[in-house]
Amino acid sequence: MTRAEEAASAAERSARLSYGRLVAFLAARSRDIAGAEDALADAFAAALRIWPVKGVPANPDAWLLTAARHRQTDAARRRRTRAAGVEQLTLVIEESMQEALGDMQGANDNADIPDRRLALIFACAHPAIERGMRAPLILQTLLGFTATEIAAAFLVAPSAMGQRLVRAKTRIREAGIPFRVPEREELPERLDAVLEAIYAAYAHGWQEIGEEVGEANGDASPDRVADEAIWLGQLAVALLPGEPEAKGMLALMLYTQARRDARRSQTGAYVPLDAQDTARWDMELIRRAETLLRDASRAGPSGRYQLEAAIQSAHISRRLTGRANWPAILALYGHLLALTRSPVVLLNRAVALAEVEGPDAALASLAPLDGDRRMADYQPYWAARGALLLAAGRKAEAHEALTLAIGLSTDEAVRRYLAERRSDAK
Repeated sequence: MTRAEEAASAAERSARLSYGRLVAFLAARSRDIAGAEDALADAFAAALRIWPVKGVPANPDAWLLTAARHRQTDAARRRRTRAAGVEQLTLVIEESMQEALGDMQGANDNADIPDRRLALIFACAHPAIERGMRAPLILQTLLGFTATEIAAAFLVAPSAMGQRLVRAKTRIREAGIPFRVPEREELPERLDAVLEAIYAAYAHGWQEIGEEVGEANGDASPDRVADEAIWLGQLAVALLPGEPEAKGMLALMLYTQARRDARRSQTGAYVPLDAQDTARWDMELIRRAETLLRDASRAGPSGRYQLEAAIQSAHISRRLTGRANWPAILALYGHLLALTRSPVVLLNRAVALAEVEGPDAALASLAPLDGDRRMADYQPYWAARGALLLAAGRKAEAHEALTLAIGLSTDEAVRRYLAERRSDAK
């Protein structure tokens, strides 16, 4: 590996593993998330110029933090003639830099940067932030998701999402929202946004599982984001042990994670849920999920995450009976649809309906999504629609839908699987 390749690999590893920690630490005093992100971006750019020449430092994260701190200080000084009170801001930033250096002083080269991600999460979930922007803001600041990725997860136009994210970050700075974990009585009002962001992060990471991207970088494994989301879910349960939805969300992630290894065959081919080898499911994770779901069910009325976890539990029954409990799954999706009115839930319910009443009934149930612009670029919609049309014998329409699904797929194994299905539509 050349020096340039080594530098690029180290920078990518830091971006994957430490982005949220670095942004949280940089923004903790200034409360300027956008400024922290800009400073960190400059630091990464500097690393890609300097590391190939001087070598990768022993602690890349500490190097990036120091470089970003210098850029924050320089930016504050440049604003001296344009904004009142900049001297105070500069003092704050310099004080924070000294604190950062003090945190590492005397430590070895592998010292960790103090973790302030939890404080960042709750700052983004503050009641002063528009409710619908709290979860997207957490995803961008904590995990570095782009506005385009977040827009896809929330079925919003990328341009609109980008503008809303900028406004939300400005709101944190202008309102002086503190970076701290709230008192226990303040937690429930922020919980929905925190859980939504954690699960959206998990769903994003889950889509990457099985990919080879990042495997060469050691710790930067392809399912790093999914693992991070599970860690955050465990933290949410620890903070609010009596909150059933936190337990429901963690159970949902563990049920899904239990099937991770079964999603690919030994040759790397994509394997859909109904064809997976149940012997490859992780029973320890399933037992943990079942315990969490039982505890959540005893604690109060079923919310979104408890219902979704119950659906996964019904799928898991195939390990014992050889067949998923489709009537139970369909009924649970009905309750979930009544609760959320989500087009994604409507789509998933249609798949379950096909197993109980046939593909024609399922296709008829999708009528409310006809012409829905949010579905135009939503790959699972076209993949599911194509499969239903194929099962109904409508081959020409199935071929068209599956072609769209292939074009919207970024996973090569999924593309190959859909291409095989499309060949049946000729």
